[in-house]
Amino acid sequence: MAEPRGILQLECPRLGGKGDGSILCEAPEGPFRQNTPVPFSLRESGRVRGVFAEGAESVDRPSRGGYDALCGRNPGAPGLASGEGAFMANEQDRMERIVALAKRRGFIFPGSEIYGGLNGFWDYGPLGVELKRNIKDAWWHDCVTTRDDVVGLDAAIIMNPKAWEASGHVSGFNDPMVDDKETKNRFRADHLYGIWVVAPQHEKEKIGPPVGDSIYFGPGERDIAVGVMRQALEEGRFSPPTATIIASSEGEVLNQLVRQEKGKGIVNRGWFVNLEIALRRTGKTLDITFEDKKGNVAWAFVRHIPVKVLVTNSEMIPSPYTGKRGVLTEPRNFNLMFQTYYGAVFDEAHKAYLRPETAQGIFVNYKNVLDTSRLKVPFGIAQIGKAFRNEINPRNYTFRSREFEQMEIEFFCHPSEADKWYATWRQARFDWYVGLGLKSDRLRLRDHEKDELAHYAKACADIEYAFPFGTSELEGVANRTDFDLKQHQQFSGRDMTYYDDETKERFLPYVIEPSGGVDRALLAFLCEAYDEDEAPDENGKPQRRTVLRFHPRLAPIKVAVFPLVKKDGMPEKARAIYEECRRHLAAFYDEKGAIGRRYRRQDEAGTPFCVTVDGQTLEDGTVTIRDRDTMKQERIGAESVLHYVREHLHL
Repeated sequence: MAEPRGILQLECPRLGGKGDGSILCEAPEGPFRQNTPVPFSLRESGRVRGVFAEGAESVDRPSRGGYDALCGRNPGAPGLASGEGAFMANEQDRMERIVALAKRRGFIFPGSEIYGGLNGFWDYGPLGVELKRNIKDAWWHDCVTTRDDVVGLDAAIIMNPKAWEASGHVSGFNDPMVDDKETKNRFRADHLYGIWVVAPQHEKEKIGPPVGDSIYFGPGERDIAVGVMRQALEEGRFSPPTATIIASSEGEVLNQLVRQEKGKGIVNRGWFVNLEIALRRTGKTLDITFEDKKGNVAWAFVRHIPVKVLVTNSEMIPSPYTGKRGVLTEPRNFNLMFQTYYGAVFDEAHKAYLRPETAQGIFVNYKNVLDTSRLKVPFGIAQIGKAFRNEINPRNYTFRSREFEQMEIEFFCHPSEADKWYATWRQARFDWYVGLGLKSDRLRLRDHEKDELAHYAKACADIEYAFPFGTSELEGVANRTDFDLKQHQQFSGRDMTYYDDETKERFLPYVIEPSGGVDRALLAFLCEAYDEDEAPDENGKPQRRTVLRFHPRLAPIKVAVFPLVKKDGMPEKARAIYEECRRHLAAFYDEKGAIGRRYRRQDEAGTPFCVTVDGQTLEDGTVTIRDRDTMKQERIGAESVLHYVREHLHL
């Protein structure tokens, strides 16, 4: 395999600013396998501007398979092979198109938009609320209705504050917060990544003056300089980084670095056009190696900055907004719960909280459910409901919001069976997402390392999805042991133990918790369904088509019915078919505009089938039914439309 080539200097005010010593690198998404260098080139192919493997053929729609194998989403798979396709470098453009479509077609609106919006709050439009309801209905059907060991609950949003003291939220539900004293921006201290640079001496003027954070080497000193920086970072001996960036994961870091910001352009365009990039994992550090056409080599090292470094050396850490040093405050704890008051008096005795999670409502009702439903351990309690967290930095569209909806199950079992039930729910929840359409290699199941586990958890796994902005958690499945019941037993004075009549044993059940987000699931299904291809217009000329390929259970509209023209009795016939369909499933009627445009509107809504009443319908009683994904059309009897749709959608 050839040595990696290419060097890239990025200039972006948010990531350090022009001329202030910031050098960042263009790289695709991680996490990357240890010691797996792969050559790439950045070029255009058709409509795609992306990172290609050496020898990859030009393609119009990129495949991520081999690239994601390198990223570790398919453990054991080989690295990206030559000719295996392309990875779209500019995922940000894709995300912007998804957001624009969601607004244009009535899926998601900014909250309170006419007043300028409110950061971290979103409203769901007509199609969005149908999609959201379908997700919740599918979850409830599969996790509650079709099981005899799970029942439902709808607990109050505001609970007795002592419940949050028992759960630890009052004292421990905090995030470390850092402020930029100049810009007044605020971010989480544990979401800061640093970039360290090692470059040739003659590149100093382009990169910036050394301040103890960059290493510049002379002839013959390259390997020594790289080794010194790599070893220092691996051993935790942090010198101040050249630049910093805010992200919740390494994947998000690298995705931000790969962006081409419209209008400005992060890339210094006067530099290199064709690039080949190699990335190498060494312990906790990601190494990115570059070589330009003249043979000059530079390195960038990406590493998470521990909060303790910000505590002891905040004055030496550059701002992620301006690149200036000495403007960041030391981390301070920030409680994420929204406070409110109940009753007529606003004092400490009447203070309450909007729930930050739905789980505690289940735990405090555990005995009530047990006593009234005649259930025996093992059994589960399920709940779908709103939760609120005063996030320091809401971002990534609806993914990290201040108001969101959760789908949670607390499954109570004997401690000796907890491992078995954890494994069962861990796989069942992953399979649920696959069954509803998240079948690409963007989806993965990742077990937590020991140092990631919450203090109460024996085991935890995250179901993660590679969103255009980075790989992040959709749902977590955790073995919470008996921590929660024990806490509520201690703080309330009520007996939370379970007595088994058959074994004559009394014990505190362990809890297995599958906890997912409705909004995050919706965003993942939306991103997975989004696609672009070509379809002929009224004149037969190929045009770009945007389509949402939703799973039938999730599609907001199942069938749309059109009259070809608004005359000759076609609207009346179409309306009759529509009325019959909508009594049984979500249907839509549209008689405005050219038929091709009506098709496109329904493609953007994700509607699986469109039915058209035309002149032939009046002659033989048949209609045209069009498939969303293949665009193939066939004629069926008008009286068979409902049966056809239900049969093909398995409804």
